[in-house]
Order: sequence, then structure tokens, then C-alpha cells
Amino acid sequence: MSDGAPGARAAPRSFVVAPQWIGDAVMAEPLLATLAERGETLTVAALPWVAPVFAAIPAVEATIELPFAHGRLDWGARRRVAAALRDRFDVAYVLPNSFKAALVPWLARIPRRVGYRGEARAVLLTDARDRPRGRPPMVPFYGALAGGAFDAARRPRLSLPRERIGATAAAHALVPSSYWTFAPGAEYGPAKRWPAEHYAALARALHARDGAPIVLLGSPQEAALCDEIAAHSAGACRVVAGRATLLDAIALIAGSRGLASNDSGLMHVAAGFGVPQVAVFGSTSPLHTPPLSDRARVLWLKDELDLDCMPCFDRTCRFGHYRCLTAVTPERALAALDSALI
Repeated sequence: MSDGAPGARAAPRSFVVAPQWIGDAVMAEPLLATLAERGETLTVAALPWVAPVFAAIPAVEATIELPFAHGRLDWGARRRVAAALRDRFDVAYVLPNSFKAALVPWLARIPRRVGYRGEARAVLLTDARDRPRGRPPMVPFYGALAGGAFDAARRPRLSLPRERIGATAAAHALVPSSYWTFAPGAEYGPAKRWPAEHYAALARALHARDGAPIVLLGSPQEAALCDEIAAHSAGACRVVAGRATLLDAIALIAGSRGLASNDSGLMHVAAGFGVPQVAVFGSTSPLHTPPLSDRARVLWLKDELDLDCMPCFDRTCRFGHYRCLTAVTPERALAALDSALI
């Protein structure tokens, strides 16, 4: 595309293979914003369960949902998608680290293909970068793929039209800024989940102040957990888990007074909108994936509990006690959430 001026160059048409998890997708926003600011037009290819996040990232021009099953090669489907993409893009950024993720840009013959080395996929990339060691913070990890002087201090910023937020709240008989949201699930495993009874106690305490309802968000697989919390909340909670789309959940968080959550994708969504929040960490580390917001409060008791096992990054507690989570009291979470509101 040209503006007609002599020597004018078309804006680079960029294809981005998105991360497969919600939190990682949010953490990629500073990279996407950087690419857009330097004139690249962005099309993001994402798996269906993460694609709605990109509706809240203004830098993205278009989103393609990839018809691939989790963990499968789906060779035929990848070839069909790639064939439809041929001659449409100048550069591809491959954010996931898997071999599979680099296949579509390679099959589509996108001239420049940028990503980190790993899984013997360097042959599929034209610009293969060496991966940092350990568990680096995710924003600069993705941002480095932009090359040049990426600002590693950038924070993810999400945005939705006010009308979209209001309409979603109204569809659930809610009014923006008159309810709280909780995201008590964590697909990773129980070592990331604050106890249900603690969530219920926090809900009762918040509701007792002025009757504001607490909306419980999550996937269909987390609906039973949310039902358990609601059953012990003395009528404080409304269960939306499994009954709303991911985009609806994002909009509900954006319109809420604040969020309480574990280390999860929806935690990063709240941070992206600047919503006051308290985030409880257990087996994972806020040094790796913190909620990047001045209105976020993190409760991680590694130093206080003096547990050598923290962070273990295990899905279940190898010792069976889950002290890293159970020791975070509802009273402490309430105080942290209150401080985020100031």
C-alpha cells in the first residue's frame, strides 16, 4: 500500500503468532504497541481460547482464529491456513516457543520470520534469536523480538469502548463500578489456587459493607469451584463462570470496582485495565509474571514463611500442605485490596 509519493514505502504487513495463554497474550501488548507505533499493520493469529484478548488491544488491526487442537500438529489444517496467507505479509513474529507455532509462517512463505530458537525450529525462521536463560520477565522477553530500542519498562495497556463494558454489565443485570470480580481458578493446578473458603470469607466481608455483589468469573471447568465459593458466601456472589464468553469476562473486569485472583490470565487482564486488584501467589513467582499495574497488590509470603520450596512452579504441592496459599488470610487480602483502591 503506497501513499503515491515518490519513493514512498508501504507499511510493513506483520503477522503475529500469539501466545496460547491469556496472561501471556496480555504481556505481549507492549510488543504489539511498539510494532504499531513504528508503522507496522498487525494481524494476530491466535487459538480460540485466547483470541478475544486481542479485541482489547488497539494496536491489532485484525485477528485470525486458528483451527488447531491444543497439543496437536494438525499438519493439514496448518497447510490450509498457510495457503490462505500467502503473499499477504512481509514479516512474521512467532511468540510461542514451539516448533508447531513457526510452521504456518514458514508454510506461508512470509519473507522474514522472527522468533526465539528452540525445538529445532531455527530452520523455520529467518531471524532466530537466542533465548534468555531462566525465567525472564515476559514483557521484555516478547519485546526483544521487535529489535532496536524496545522500552522494557512498558506495561500492558488494554482498552474497550465504554459502551461495550456497559452493555456487558447490563446483560448480567449489573451496573459498572457497582460490583466486584473474583477469578478464583487457575488452569495450571491447585498450587496456584487460593482456598475456596478464603474467597468466600473475602466475598462476605466486601458484601457486608454496602451490598455490592461479587461476580465469580472463570471457564466452564471452574464453574464448580465458583459454585462452592458462592454456596459459602451468604448470598454475596453471582456465578458467571461458564456462562459468559472470555470477551464478556474481560469487559466485566474492566467495569468492576476491583478484582481478587490467583496468578492467572484474568489477573493480567485487570492489570491491563488498571483495575484495583489483589493477587495471591503460591507456587509461582511474581518476579516472573507480576501484574504490571500501580493498582495491583501482590501477596506472596516467601520471605515471611521462610519456605525453601517457594517458588516450586509445581502444579500440586509435593508436601501436601499448600502453606504458601493457606497462610494468606482473607483479612490480609481485604486490606491489600483496600490499599489498591486509594
